[in-house]
Amino acid sequence: MNKQVDLSVEIAGIHFRTPITTASGTFGFGQEYADLTDLRQLGAITVKGITPEPRQGNPGQRLIETPAGLINSVGLMNPGVEAFLTDELPWLLQQDVPLIVNINGKTAEEYGEMAARLDKIAGIAALEVNISCPNVKEGGMAFGTKPETAAAAVRAARRNTKLPLIVKLSPNVTDIALMAKVVEAEGADVISLINTLLAMVIDLKLRKPVLANTFGGLSGPAIRPIALRMVYQVYQAVRLPIIGMGGIMTAEDALSFLMAGASAIALGTANFVEPDSIGQVAGGLAAWCQKEKVSAIREIIGCAHR
Repeated sequence: MNKQVDLSVEIAGIHFRTPITTASGTFGFGQEYADLTDLRQLGAITVKGITPEPRQGNPGQRLIETPAGLINSVGLMNPGVEAFLTDELPWLLQQDVPLIVNINGKTAEEYGEMAARLDKIAGIAALEVNISCPNVKEGGMAFGTKPETAAAAVRAARRNTKLPLIVKLSPNVTDIALMAKVVEAEGADVISLINTLLAMVIDLKLRKPVLANTFGGLSGPAIRPIALRMVYQVYQAVRLPIIGMGGIMTAEDALSFLMAGASAIALGTANFVEPDSIGQVAGGLAAWCQKEKVSAIREIIGCAHR
């Protein structure tokens, strides 16, 4: 990385040495990639989603490649919060990279419980509230698809922690700006978007859905223009910093999200295609800034609106 270019940003009081984090669920708990990329080029590590109890996730088949992306139906497989704290957190705290923990719940109360459990754990920089989870009290409808349930989940988390709250929005809504305003009103400090788009594939020989869970989340380059549009809209709607994601594969992709209003970006599917996408994007950002005589990456955030 070019030392003459300042790639650092600050989000909710957290210093990111670069504007790059990892999209939850695509980077495990960091150890899986530690020998493949330089974690110090990350602004923060966002770990896979954690739930109150261990989850086995959905039955197979869970992943399908598409012409321009990936459909996943993993189902939040994770060891649960206590195992995370015991088995994963000690290694993460040694990496000298801010740690963001993605939390999930089946009820608003569970979001509050998760926030309370992690609130005073030393070394956790922020919580990312995943409101794309099914709400069991609402018949399985995702929290993030209705303003009132999104508000309830964020409100429960906010009441139980002083940590910065990053709320991850679902794109499976009619009005993304409205959802952003709702979570801002409930105390969100940062908005991350977008999560995956609901999708499916049919097996023509079996004449039935390929995924055991029928539907999954589409990620990758296919959704990038949609994600970019939503980041642009949310930047205009709220006063919160944004972590943009959705099909970002290259430094050029990342730059477009920063110009649309994101203060940082997350790499997801890119990690599967190129395990050192972090290094390549960080290097590309520095090279672009040097070429364009931009001394600090912060200068271009939101410039597409000026």
